[in-house]
Amino acid sequence: MTPTGTRTRRAATGALTGLALGDALGFPTEFNDVPAILAKCGPWREMELPAPAFVTDDTQMTLAFARALRTALEDGPLDPDRLVRETGDAFVRWYHDPENNRAPGTTCLTACAALEALDRPREPWQRASRMESKGCGANMRVTPIALVPGLTEEQRAGAAQAQAALTHGHPTALAASDLTAHAVHLLAAGADPAGLVGRLRSYAFDHRTDYHHAWLGDLWSYGRNSTGGDSTPGEYIARGFDDCLAALDRTRAALADPSPETDPCLTTGDGWIAEEALATALHCFLLFPGEPLTALRRAACTRGDSDSIACLTGAFAGAHHGPGAWPRDWAGRIEYRAELGSLGALWDD
Repeated sequence: MTPTGTRTRRAATGALTGLALGDALGFPTEFNDVPAILAKCGPWREMELPAPAFVTDDTQMTLAFARALRTALEDGPLDPDRLVRETGDAFVRWYHDPENNRAPGTTCLTACAALEALDRPREPWQRASRMESKGCGANMRVTPIALVPGLTEEQRAGAAQAQAALTHGHPTALAASDLTAHAVHLLAAGADPAGLVGRLRSYAFDHRTDYHHAWLGDLWSYGRNSTGGDSTPGEYIARGFDDCLAALDRTRAALADPSPETDPCLTTGDGWIAEEALATALHCFLLFPGEPLTALRRAACTRGDSDSIACLTGAFAGAHHGPGAWPRDWAGRIEYRAELGSLGALWDD
C-alpha cells in the first residue's frame, strides 16, 4: 500500500532522535507503577528529561542494527546474507561493550552469546535464535530499516524480521517487528496518523502467511519441538500476525474511547512482549498525534516497559513530525547524539 501525503522532512533524524529521547525519558520509570512515577517525577505532563540523558539497551541495539545496515549497504543492494552476518556481528560487539550495563534483556544476552559460540559458517545462525521468545527486544531496535530510502517492501519486511529472528525466534516477534517498521515507514512517507491502525491491520491481513525464505531460511522449523509444530512456514508466521492483529484491535478499541489520563498499559498491555510494545506505543502516539512531547511523556509514565514503549512512541512521532518535534535542549544532551545525528543525516539525504 502506497502512503499518501508529503514525506516528512528529515524523518530519519526525527525518528532516531525521538527514539533515544523516549528511551532516556522512560529509563528512570521502568519497573515503577504510575503512582511511584508521579511521586518521583511530578505530574506526567510536565516530566523533564533526566540530566544526564542516558539511554538503555534499546537505543544501543538500535545503533548496532543501524551500523550493520550502513555497512551492508556499502557495496550495493541490501542482501539477506550480508545483512544477517553484519547484524549478528554488531549484536555480538554490543554484547561485549562495557557500556552494555543498562539492564539488557535476558533473551538478547543469551542469543548473542549463542551467536558468538556458533562455528560459522558451518553452523547456521538460526541455531542461536530463542524460538520461544517474543520479547520487545525484537522490535524496540527495528526503526532503522524503516528509514533507509529506496528499499522494496520485501527488503524492508525481510530485514525487519531477520534482525528480530537473530535473537527472538517466536513468530510474533517477527510480525511485530515487521509491523513496527511499516508504521515508521508509513509515517515518514506522509501517511495520516488517523488511518495508521487500519493500514497496519490491512498489511497484517495481506501478509499473514508470507514467509520470507531468503531472509529467514528454515528458521520456522526450529520451533516445531517447542511449540507443538507448525506444518508449514505459512502457519508459523500466521501465528505471529494473528497475535499482532489482536493487539491492534485493542489499540483501535482504546482509541475509540480515549482516556488520556489513564495508563495506556491498562488497555493495550504492559509492553514487555513485542506485540504489546507496538500496540501501546501506537496508543500513546495516537492519543496525541499533534503533540509529540505529550505523547512521549504519556509513554514514559506507564506501569510497563516504559523505556521501550516510549522509544517506539518517539520513533513514530519523530517520523511523522521530523526533528522539529523535539526541544533543542533535549536533543542536544541525549547520549550518542552525534552518531544518531550522523545516521539520520545519511538516510535523510
